Amino acid sequence: MWYLCVFYHRLLDYRKPEVESLADLFGAFGDKQSPDFRTQNRVLEWRLPKHHHPDSPFHFVNLPSEDVARNVANRSILVKGIYELWGEGSSYEELEEAVKSYPDERKLPYLASESTFKITVDSFGKVMSLQEQNERIRGLSYIPFKGRVHLKNPYHNFWLMETDDNATNNGLPPVVQRRIFFGREVGGADRRLIPTYQLKSRNYLGPTAMDAEVAFLMANQAQAAPGKLVYDPFVGTGSILVSAAHFGAMTMGADIDIRVVRDGRGPDCNVWSNFKQYGLPMPIGLLRADNNLPPWRPGLKEVFDAIICDPPYGVRAGGCKSGGRKLLKGVVGPYTIPDDKRADHIPSTAAYSLVECVHDLLDLAARMLVMGGRLVFFYPVLREDDSVEDDFPEHPCFKLVATSEQILSSRYSRVLFTMVKTSSYTEELALAARIKHLEFKENHVKWLEDGNLHSSVFSPADSESGDSKVGKESKPKYRGKYV
Repeated sequence: MWYLCVFYHRLLDYRKPEVESLADLFGAFGDKQSPDFRTQNRVLEWRLPKHHHPDSPFHFVNLPSEDVARNVANRSILVKGIYELWGEGSSYEELEEAVKSYPDERKLPYLASESTFKITVDSFGKVMSLQEQNERIRGLSYIPFKGRVHLKNPYHNFWLMETDDNATNNGLPPVVQRRIFFGREVGGADRRLIPTYQLKSRNYLGPTAMDAEVAFLMANQAQAAPGKLVYDPFVGTGSILVSAAHFGAMTMGADIDIRVVRDGRGPDCNVWSNFKQYGLPMPIGLLRADNNLPPWRPGLKEVFDAIICDPPYGVRAGGCKSGGRKLLKGVVGPYTIPDDKRADHIPSTAAYSLVECVHDLLDLAARMLVMGGRLVFFYPVLREDDSVEDDFPEHPCFKLVATSEQILSSRYSRVLFTMVKTSSYTEELALAARIKHLEFKENHVKWLEDGNLHSSVFSPADSESGDSKVGKESKPKYRGKYV
């Protein structure tokens, strides 16, 4: 059945992938135990309302049942609501005609005398006064509501949504013609979630702590749920695992800096205290471990249901691996730490390039994820001529199901990859992955291998014209994916 899906107007590239991941989680694509489930194309059918821009918050989506639609909407971060559309039009006369022609057998169960209801008037691209909203509600008198109005906790929520015709560009997606929608709310996101988990109230923070909204989006992409084990190999202060734990998943993390995972800033300000702050289940383990030299015993495979992480790529923090520069260069030989110094010893580390880090991450995920498990991670890209490269790392064990770009500045952005494991790990596939890695490393842009992302992002921009104001005014007013 077709539903009207209304998004919050932000993180535009993330909207559809999040809905499709959640639809998959809640069974929209059939039985997950069927033999062809992993090979089928699990993509929802979408279409735009008449005269709407692709970046419009209004989309129609085809979902198999109202239960799936409700579950997706209630858990989503970027979906404002999913609605059973009773009518739409470019004027209120057209809307009235459409609502009246909507089948009575679909309408009457929600208009009964024993029910309660509420009508909310909303707009996109303009502000409506309370008087205008009340006039719009009175204009719906042709709908035979028999129940009582209940504003706090009604049985049924109805929404009247109106878009501006955007004759003047106000920074929002252009709409050629005004469109009005009326429908019954099936489900909607709980926006109290983000203020509850916002970073400014977090007990323990680090310089790379993941924003709460993005962390929840990553958890949704990974389909974190009760009974699943989620692992973060770059756990830091635990922001990503907190979001996974909120959705009921068991969590486990690792970091190369023992001071982060063991000490924090004291007994009441550490990774564990972040989980305690929100009343979440504690991680089953936090390890001091190196992504380049993972701690798992040989032969251990398929343990985690999802791996979610934000690898270090050198803008706010650089990557490190064990060994130290002198040891890796052969200046000194391997050594053993005396027993009396091990408790407070901090191992030496060396620089860890992003290309090597991502290769190790893909190899770890290929070994340790269950079949159908998800790998979700960020990857930085430089922007040139308002576009990004599409030469991304690959692995023969994984299928790339979603890429979502978040523009961080005019110079660089980060892309959220969502990969699904489709093949079991074998030595032959590991060799093929190594060959792919070497090809990617050789052909990829040089700043990734040399660790020059920081200088590429923060070095002064070359001035191509003497008058910076001219360049500024020439930019289009609609900001697109910058929101």
